[in-house]
Amino acid sequence: MNPHPYFNLLETHLKALVAKPSVTPKDHGCQDYIQKVLEKMGFHCEKFPKNETSNLYAEIGTVGPLLVFAGHTDVVEPGPKELWRSEPFMLMEHEGSWYGRGVADMKGNIVAMMVAASKWAPTNCRLGFLLTSAEEGSDYQDGTPYVMSKLKEQNKSIDYCIVGEPSSTARTGDTIKIGRRGSITARAKIYGKQGHVAYPHLAKNAIHEALPFLNEISTMHLDEGDSYFPPSSLQITRLDNQTKANNIIPGILEFDFNIRFNPLQNSEQLKSLFEKTAMEHQLKIDWSWELSGEPFYTQSEFFINRCQLSIEKFTERLAELSTAGGTSDGRFIAPYGIPVIELGLPHLTIHQPNEHIKIHDMILLTEIYLDILKNI
Repeated sequence: MNPHPYFNLLETHLKALVAKPSVTPKDHGCQDYIQKVLEKMGFHCEKFPKNETSNLYAEIGTVGPLLVFAGHTDVVEPGPKELWRSEPFMLMEHEGSWYGRGVADMKGNIVAMMVAASKWAPTNCRLGFLLTSAEEGSDYQDGTPYVMSKLKEQNKSIDYCIVGEPSSTARTGDTIKIGRRGSITARAKIYGKQGHVAYPHLAKNAIHEALPFLNEISTMHLDEGDSYFPPSSLQITRLDNQTKANNIIPGILEFDFNIRFNPLQNSEQLKSLFEKTAMEHQLKIDWSWELSGEPFYTQSEFFINRCQLSIEKFTERLAELSTAGGTSDGRFIAPYGIPVIELGLPHLTIHQPNEHIKIHDMILLTEIYLDILKNI
């Protein structure tokens, strides 16, 4: 059977990118390769490096709305090689699938848009690529947030954004993410007075002091959620009394908790709520907060419907609209007033040994991306 017309291009680009061990935040030449391919198509490319992070912005076209494809070239560690059926950083074809670290998350999605762009003429809209090597790790502030700030300095006006995360569940196009919950982590330290367990009247047990507060926040009802978002939720993720001895009353308790919250909340409201609750329990406490991102929700019916129509054209099914899952770099783009959706390959094997995608899923994604480009 003759391969699909897109097969050779998809395989060539994916093989080249998978071969580069771009474990976050190292790009290992992925963006140089992509830049060369895009420049041959006529894209203007600009690099925005910061610290160890590589960032690339590329754009083509002079008329119509600007659609930006946002993605990341970094991947997570492959883990023990003995768990893989092939070399993690060598593309392998097996039984109709491509194997390799990053094929789904998210080099395959980038390649699909690259091939779609090569089959399209920029006569109806402009297309941008915003790529970073710092999405998977702790250096994310050097990635998409930094590039967006630089584009703002250039007065760049983006009309729509597709984040190429592996948003689909079982088959390409079965799900579109139209928003994401926010995420904030609290790191707190409660102070008591250390002492000997035989003389509790001379000490103040930090764990005992904390328990009523921890019980209250762990059972706190924050909201009901709405038609697209589940209720906001809190999970205590760490407790540490800094002592291993069983004859010491702990004088300090450190603990962390994470809140995943919907648009009914915001980070400042949540910080105020929990700090006030701690005061009501008369705790001596230090706080440190880390905001990963506020929630976002795309309300552009035109953009969502356009993406659904392109999916339905090739799959004969309507994509589910969802906000489930973790955070993505969409949280750094939406605050600029840009409608953001996530549309990509299935996420069934991401971050696992033997990460793989079905070849027909990648061909399908390329067709969907191309149809969106032609009709946006």
